[in-house]
Amino acid sequence: MASSHSSSPVPQSNSSDAFFKKEMDVAKHFRPVQSLPDVCPKEPTGDPSNLCDSPSLVADQHRWTIYHSKVNLPAALNDPRLAKRESDFFTKTWGVDFVDTEVTPSFYLPQITKEHFALYQQEITPREKVHERCRNICPPKDTFDRTLLHTHDKSRTDLEQVPKIFMKPDFALEDSLTFNAVLPWSHFSTAGGKGNRDAASSKLLQEKLSHYLDIVEVNIAHQISLRSEAFFHAMTSQHELQDYLRKTSQAVKLLREKISKIDKVMCEGSLRVLRLSLTRNNCIKAYNKLKLMATVHQTQPTVQLLLSTSEFVGALDLIATTQEVLQQELQGIHSFRHLGSQLCELEKLIDKMMIAEFSTYARNDLNRPLEDDCQILEEERLVSLVFGLLKQRNLNFYEIYGDEMIITAKNIIKQCVVNTVSQIEEIDTEVVVKLADQIRMMNFPQWFDLLKDIFSKFTIFLKRIKATLNTIRSVVLLVLDKNQRTRDLEDTLQKHSVKDSTVDTEVAYLTHEGMFISDAFGEADLPPVAADTTSQRNTSPNSEPCSSDSVSEPECTTDSSSSKEQTSSSVTPGGVEMMISDDMKLTELELGRLANNIQELLYNASDICHDRSVKFLMARAKGGFLEKLNSNEFVALSRLMEGFILDTEQICGRKSMSLRGALQSQANKFVNRFHEERKTKLSLLLDNERWKQAEVPAEFQDLVDAVSDGRISLPEKKTTATEERKPTEFLIVEGQKYATVGTVLLLIRIILEYCQCVDNIPSITTDMLTRLSDLLKYFNSRSCQLVLGAGALQVVGLKTITTKNLALSSRCLQLIVHYIPIIRAHFEARLQPKQFSMLRHFDHITKDYHDHIAEISAKLVAIMDSLFDKLLSKYEVKAPVPSACFRNICKQMAKMHEAIYDLLPEEQTQMLFLRINASYKLHLKRQLAHLNVVNDGGPQNGLVTSDVAFYTGNLQALKGLNNLDLNMAEIWEQKR
Repeated sequence: MASSHSSSPVPQSNSSDAFFKKEMDVAKHFRPVQSLPDVCPKEPTGDPSNLCDSPSLVADQHRWTIYHSKVNLPAALNDPRLAKRESDFFTKTWGVDFVDTEVTPSFYLPQITKEHFALYQQEITPREKVHERCRNICPPKDTFDRTLLHTHDKSRTDLEQVPKIFMKPDFALEDSLTFNAVLPWSHFSTAGGKGNRDAASSKLLQEKLSHYLDIVEVNIAHQISLRSEAFFHAMTSQHELQDYLRKTSQAVKLLREKISKIDKVMCEGSLRVLRLSLTRNNCIKAYNKLKLMATVHQTQPTVQLLLSTSEFVGALDLIATTQEVLQQELQGIHSFRHLGSQLCELEKLIDKMMIAEFSTYARNDLNRPLEDDCQILEEERLVSLVFGLLKQRNLNFYEIYGDEMIITAKNIIKQCVVNTVSQIEEIDTEVVVKLADQIRMMNFPQWFDLLKDIFSKFTIFLKRIKATLNTIRSVVLLVLDKNQRTRDLEDTLQKHSVKDSTVDTEVAYLTHEGMFISDAFGEADLPPVAADTTSQRNTSPNSEPCSSDSVSEPECTTDSSSSKEQTSSSVTPGGVEMMISDDMKLTELELGRLANNIQELLYNASDICHDRSVKFLMARAKGGFLEKLNSNEFVALSRLMEGFILDTEQICGRKSMSLRGALQSQANKFVNRFHEERKTKLSLLLDNERWKQAEVPAEFQDLVDAVSDGRISLPEKKTTATEERKPTEFLIVEGQKYATVGTVLLLIRIILEYCQCVDNIPSITTDMLTRLSDLLKYFNSRSCQLVLGAGALQVVGLKTITTKNLALSSRCLQLIVHYIPIIRAHFEARLQPKQFSMLRHFDHITKDYHDHIAEISAKLVAIMDSLFDKLLSKYEVKAPVPSACFRNICKQMAKMHEAIYDLLPEEQTQMLFLRINASYKLHLKRQLAHLNVVNDGGPQNGLVTSDVAFYTGNLQALKGLNNLDLNMAEIWEQKR
């Protein structure tokens, strides 16, 4: 092992334990002092006594050493949960309940003893002896290393013999103290007869210094021998570096020569061309500047020429361009010092001229003859005026058009009235001067034709206004769109400028003799963005085109208008092509607000027409003229007004409520009169109704058939067809026969009149629904008073209310109930969803009618009930059979059946007789109980059974009651 300098052979003994003994003999070997491991074992730094036998971090890095141990044994052995320390640390992992038990031997592993290694020991012992002999002959590497260390430590010991003064960095013999310390004067003194001794000491000093020198030389030689390899490697590297430097110097020299030749051959001529090109461009700039001055000098005559042809936009563009050129490119030129103020005064004059021109245009456009022609008047002129006004920020020009609209609307009505009155001979215009009085003298057809003419003129008037305002609005929207596209283009150019900045910088800094190369390029050689900028510069309209020599030059046009005077071609809805310049000083917010105001002006035009129509309507409505119109006339008026309202809404795109409100007000008055007339008529019919079955004329049957086909409307009268057809006894509704009275037939017609009125005038749907509900309720309550309440006895003079009257009244009510769902569906289709709650009136009416029908049925049963009570109370069980009581009862039942069978359906007749039979059984049961007649099979029981059989036979013999289940067994008391 490496823990000692030498190892003794393994002792040979007969015991097998001799093979496992360690080879350590501490007493015979040197025990070194323990120290930190040597990280560089190849360079010994002391004597062997300072060496340590600990593992090396470098030499032993690939095998496990004590430095790989990372277990904190005190932490592993100290368990704070234990009350006392124990020698076993297994409790730290497995808990305090850990119990040390004996591990049982495995059944799968054999028991290994020392005898198993006997054969191995016999084979390895000769090899171990040979190995020990080789170790004695060849010392191990560790011994050689220690010899080197010993030699190094010896050299360090020799160096320690040299005085420290020679090792100081500031050692110098010029220093007197240093010199005296090295060569003391006492060794050179010859006084006192001590010459021989001083000579001997001097010789000794010389030998000592020589000895020091030898020690130092030996150590230097030793150090050189240790580092000779690195020294010679450094020397070799130095020679190679010198060779590389020499080759590099030659290459640089050759490169400089080539660059000098390239400069002479290729660059000098090109730079001369660039200088000449720059000189040429400067000359062209001067020429263009003079040409620009000549063009500016012609600005005022050109503006006057444009104004003479009403080219306001062109004149304003020329003035703006000239002012910008004067402020930037021609700034400081003495001859143009007054031109700027003159152009400003000229611009103010153009503002006034444009406003006056637009007023004239609006007046001429709106006062044209109102024929069926909606073409725009002089669209090019209108577009030019709008552009000029926008350019000068006159955003209130649309108000001029609005004022002209109001005046024109008044004149339209006035002119229509004058034209109509002139054709009516009955009206003397010299006597009746006022137009309102002239209007009131017209009858309904004349007034209706006048209103129709006014509405048609207003429709053309609105279409013409819409066409003009759409043109104006399209111009505003085109300018707005151009502004947005310009802004997007600026954002795009800004993004590209960031990318192109590196290229521009490289070109700009390639200079020669103080000139930028970019100044020598023409426009065609510039980058794309710069080329676009220069190509957008505009000169004034009268500027001459550049010569062929200056086509691609950058300064052919003005720089000031590069971002402002761009134009793009656009087309208005009328097909007029126009150029949109970029110098519109309007924000997107202002343009958007102006477009909305123009659209609002169209809405105002619709409101103006409606307001004037309302005034015309109210002028004729005085004296109740409109309220006195019949249904057909009012429906015609309503349809005319509704048509005009829909036309204006379609033209303008928004509802105007003034005329609609006036129509609604007149419609409400009409509804009130319409309802009162029908209610009065129904009241008169009911007061004169004798409640007898009426014949059904053919026209009423046709009316019902039309409703059954889904057409709720009044059919046209067919006199010839209806006269040929005879009245029928019953009204046929969807296959069922309805016996009815004349009042109900007329009521059905009145109901259909309400429904048709709703179709003709949709705005009165809710009012009509309320009035119709009131009418139906009135019929129900009034018929109840007359029939059930016996009011007909006093009103009509009936002697009594018979069962036939009651049954007929019930059937009439059932007919009305049949039509209530149809009426409800008709109104529901014409109501708004939020108005569906009004339909509950029909539900209440249906319930009231059903209650009334039930009361009539109860009344019929009550009549028979009182009869049963009267007859059966006198009933006695005795011969003959059938008794007189039962004969009378069957007679009355037959009369009841004869009265109602032709009026009520068979199902209702059966149900009514079942209820009557139940009443009969109840009274008979009570009378039998009173007479103590029981179902015991006795004589009395037989008589009662015979009477009951007679009753049953007679009742079932009646028409429609043969299958009636009478269940007469209920008349007997059940035995308990």
